[in-house]
Amino acid sequence: MSETDEEQPDQLLQGSPALQGERVVFTGTLASMTHQKAGEFVEQHGGQTAQHVSRQTTLLVVGEEGWPLESDGSPSVNLTHAQELIAEGVSIQIIKESDWLALIELREPGVNVDQLYTPAMLTQMLDVPVGTIRRWERQGLIKPARKIYRLPYFSFQEVASVRRLSQLLESGVNPRELESSLQHLGKFFNEIDAPLSQLTLLAQDAQLLLKDERGLIDPRQGQRVFDFGTAETEVPELADEESFEGTIEFTEHLQPTEPVDRSADEWFDEGCQLLDAGEAKPAIEAFRLALLGQPDMPEAHLHLAEALYLNGNTEGALERYYAAVEWDHDYIEAWTQLGCLHNELGDPEAALHAFEIALQVHPDYPDAHLHKAEVLHQLNRVEEAVPHWKIYLDFDELGPWAELARQRLQEYDDGEDLQFP
Repeated sequence: MSETDEEQPDQLLQGSPALQGERVVFTGTLASMTHQKAGEFVEQHGGQTAQHVSRQTTLLVVGEEGWPLESDGSPSVNLTHAQELIAEGVSIQIIKESDWLALIELREPGVNVDQLYTPAMLTQMLDVPVGTIRRWERQGLIKPARKIYRLPYFSFQEVASVRRLSQLLESGVNPRELESSLQHLGKFFNEIDAPLSQLTLLAQDAQLLLKDERGLIDPRQGQRVFDFGTAETEVPELADEESFEGTIEFTEHLQPTEPVDRSADEWFDEGCQLLDAGEAKPAIEAFRLALLGQPDMPEAHLHLAEALYLNGNTEGALERYYAAVEWDHDYIEAWTQLGCLHNELGDPEAALHAFEIALQVHPDYPDAHLHKAEVLHQLNRVEEAVPHWKIYLDFDELGPWAELARQRLQEYDDGEDLQFP
């Protein structure tokens, strides 16, 4: 793309605040809405929409939920075709979703890009388990933009991009083909060094198996893998490994009774891997061994609580969450989990107390505001719940929880002028 082409989005934003006369195509997954809803906005602002790029297309909007990649890992057909037409001299302007939202004055420029989310919020928005988000953080695939009292906040785009690459690898797309596609997309997206590094780690992780006394486990699916009894199980090599150097090793699950000298951190890592694989019972033992060596590990108590809950021991999980906050009073994720668990066990007042403590520590913690509002709603204390729903919407305007908060506010609007984000 020429320098003139790269300047076109800015010219568009300055000279054409509406879409009168524009023929708009969307490509990739939009983070803010469905393609159908986006098309309605286009028509409301005087434009027309089409599903495919053609010589009549004037504007291509690239979604910001993950990379614009097809199911086979190739770049978006619409984006590739638009770039080809631009090279031929056709006037097509390519802009990102956040710039398009600013163009139609639906959102201020940059807000979507700068919005940060907790792991629980991302779980709701992207359908990625909290454990997976934590694993990606441990592996260095994603990095929190900030941390408040152990609670990480992540960029939506970064997590969505890793999820998209992970889905494609798990579906069988060749890592080298994905690398080539990312390089191609680099003509439009300025920064591709980070996703290329993420792709390398994901490609290695795709071949990682856990092994216990019963055989091999795929930690991504939590399922058993055939092991034909060979002394050394062969790991399939990545195609064209030049770009994906590194050693891929099995992690041997060790029984707690084995006389193995392992540190508390090593047992904790073992427990996390097993928990990721859905192996709750051995994960429980690993976390217990970690805590035997180092009882003042709040995160080990929290993960043990999650493993106990997964294994059906709700009361045991409750006690371990309390142990986590006993070692670290400001562990707001543990306080929030305590609140949710108390409510599940039929004690909403204890739940509210836990949420209140979390909010005393971190008044802007969106998860705690949402959960507290829902418990207050459950108790028919709606007037108390309303401000918490509104505060939550200050931090999230896109996900399922945001939609729930809006529905609650609309349902209980008693005629007052409630302001929705």
